[in-house]
Amino acid sequence: MTDDAPSPPPPARDPLAFFASGRGGALAVALSAIALGLAAVPYATGGDFGEKVRAYLIANPQVLDEAVQARQQAEEANRVETINANIAANVALLAPDPRDPSIGPADAKVTVIEFFDYRCPGCKAVSEDFLALIRAHPDVRFVFKEWPILDRGDDTSSNYAARAALAAHAQGRYLPVHQALMAEPALDPATVDRILTDNGVDLAQARAVMASPETDDLIADIHGVGQMLGLAGTPTFLINGRTTSSINPVEVSAAIEAAKRS
Repeated sequence: MTDDAPSPPPPARDPLAFFASGRGGALAVALSAIALGLAAVPYATGGDFGEKVRAYLIANPQVLDEAVQARQQAEEANRVETINANIAANVALLAPDPRDPSIGPADAKVTVIEFFDYRCPGCKAVSEDFLALIRAHPDVRFVFKEWPILDRGDDTSSNYAARAALAAHAQGRYLPVHQALMAEPALDPATVDRILTDNGVDLAQARAVMASPETDDLIADIHGVGQMLGLAGTPTFLINGRTTSSINPVEVSAAIEAAKRS
């Protein structure tokens, strides 16, 4: 799902919504399941069964929370399984692409790929910890997939920021610009331009790269990969071709260590 593909782009994950997204929808599903289950029960247990269940749920509302949590866990497990199956069926989509900014040995045993948007709250929340992971694992290759999916209508700041970062990459200034874009609470073209110049990027040269067909192609290709793999939002981390079920840097680090041992 992308912002310029036929289907509308998915919302980004923020630090809390990633763990508790869709609570209202999940609660509705849980309540529907309970209602369906209760519909036939009175015939077998007596007409007051529904009232007894209602009274129990009112007295023990945590049961509904547990049902919602179980539903969310099942949906998340299904999402991870689906993405990993899509990756297994389309391994070539994650072949090394020299156009992508990356850090670490080209022949590393472990490769971590991050799909992100510079206006994604979850991406911003983990960016410093992700940089710490890069420093802590010099033997791992980290690949940055510029995936601007949060633009709506005339607001194209995500796309502008992604192009600016790629232009900075062309001048050898990718990582400082990347981190500055992540650290900025609100992005617009003027702010992005300031970040480029503050980090030693020649703005005239950058504009040429940002508007180039090659940059168009790269961003379009990343959108296509995200859609083909069924990625649900940003940030998404892939470690040796398998997605993580969490954006928590501690869990991402644990997955990296597990990949090293495999």
